[in-house]
Amino acid sequence: MNEEVDHRVPVLIVGGSLVGLSASLFLGRLGIEHMVVEKHSATSMHPRGRGNNVRTMELFRVAGAEQRIREAASILADNHGILQTPSLAEEGEWLFKEMDPGGGLARFSPSGWCLCSQNDLEPVLLQCARELGGDIRFSTEMLSFEQDADGVTAVVKNRDTGEHTTVYAEYLVAADGPRSPVRERLGIGQTGPGELFHNVSITFNSKMLADVVGDRRFIACYLTTPEADGALLPVDNVEKWVFHAPWQPGRGETLEDFTDERCIDQIRKAVGVPDIDVEITGRAPWHAAERVAESYASGRVFLAGDSAHEMSPTGAFGSNTGIQDAHNLAWKLAAVLNGWAGPGLLATYETERLPVAQVTSARASARSVEHSHPGFAPPPGTGGGQQGGVLKVALGYRYPRGAVIGADPAQPVVPDTMQLTGEPGSRAPHMWLLRSGVRTSTLDLYERSCVLLCGAASTWHMAAKRVAERLSVPLDSYRIGSGPDADLAPEKGGDWAALHGTTEQGAVLVRPDGYVAWRSEGAVADPEATLYEIMASLLDLA
Repeated sequence: MNEEVDHRVPVLIVGGSLVGLSASLFLGRLGIEHMVVEKHSATSMHPRGRGNNVRTMELFRVAGAEQRIREAASILADNHGILQTPSLAEEGEWLFKEMDPGGGLARFSPSGWCLCSQNDLEPVLLQCARELGGDIRFSTEMLSFEQDADGVTAVVKNRDTGEHTTVYAEYLVAADGPRSPVRERLGIGQTGPGELFHNVSITFNSKMLADVVGDRRFIACYLTTPEADGALLPVDNVEKWVFHAPWQPGRGETLEDFTDERCIDQIRKAVGVPDIDVEITGRAPWHAAERVAESYASGRVFLAGDSAHEMSPTGAFGSNTGIQDAHNLAWKLAAVLNGWAGPGLLATYETERLPVAQVTSARASARSVEHSHPGFAPPPGTGGGQQGGVLKVALGYRYPRGAVIGADPAQPVVPDTMQLTGEPGSRAPHMWLLRSGVRTSTLDLYERSCVLLCGAASTWHMAAKRVAERLSVPLDSYRIGSGPDADLAPEKGGDWAALHGTTEQGAVLVRPDGYVAWRSEGAVADPEATLYEIMASLLDLA
């Protein structure tokens, strides 16, 4: 351990955007002290990264932030679907009109999709993280780091004062973006096709545009006029808008070429109203790519978010995958730092999350093909897949390998059909329960400990209590049923056992992140010995 340091902290997070702030929130909820350093002076000012899928919103729900996020996103609560049209003077075609047509998502989740732009979401995450004690420092850049067997020593610079500070952390989480200096320093390569297309995101004000849009409350509108194609996104449905214009840097085009005059002309041509008022307020380049890091960790340093994977923006898979990276890693870091898991648990972060990124990044690119995203000209013969598979990717992905016992390692990461039936490696099923008369989802039970679900008369309950004491691990056990011994009662007489693929005599073990770690479909001769072996193996305590 380096003795000459200014600060010591269990976890240092490099990067304070969506993924870094989410990691701070999740670690804070688990009581893990940490520091976040972010080179920019504040949270994002640009309305981007706006689609938060159902799995991400489940995580924010359990972390106590969902309601605040929905309040921040209320202005776009009625916007749904993607419209494609040559100009707004025409009706166009809806690529899809509803995120959840028919409301079928409610059978899978207590949450739902949420359209909240990055500039609105990050301040909420920042506030929640700081309320939990997160030490989050803006205008602070990490200059260098070195690691040894015990931890990581980093030198950070306050960009306002020029002061250099040395920070010693047991673990470092790199959420420092697609050009990740940490990944480069570690020499971790990337796989995948690479760059797909480039856009310039133009923010502008227009008071007349709302009348042209009318009652078409879209998430995005792909405008396909050949000489002025682009994507139009509402910010407030009234006056503030974003236009994504295709950019060709490979042909020598620079950001400076996108003058106010050019942007105004392109927006007017794209929407099909030559005299519409347009006031340019900002522009920022962005690059769509498909790349996945060859490894997610090196020693005590872990990659998360864009530093680990880049994806096409179509479908908003990138930021969601990154936030879910942070959640997977947070509970494992907390378990190891708090002494109730061995270091081998951290190796499962890469085992679980890297395959998810590979599948999801390919799906994001395929969706760009399906939607003919402006600026994207895929190679001839590139396939598109099925739009109906989005929910399977967002919520149905699973971990065939990792901190799970009994999963089939040959099964695909994304199933052919939506399957949330309690199989090891899959997200545990959602079910409404009554807890002391209060309605709660099974998903609300999973955050700070492993959880065992069993029947009201099951012998598994006492076995779980004894195993928790023997191993000194947090393991909560809940008996589900209608009798006086039950801790939880299924709402409207639901069958918890059938939903979880077990019986009243069986049990289901769920990890703190809500993923099924193991299940028994019935009683066993010695439940305590069985559960002891399972927990010791799962948490690398053997």
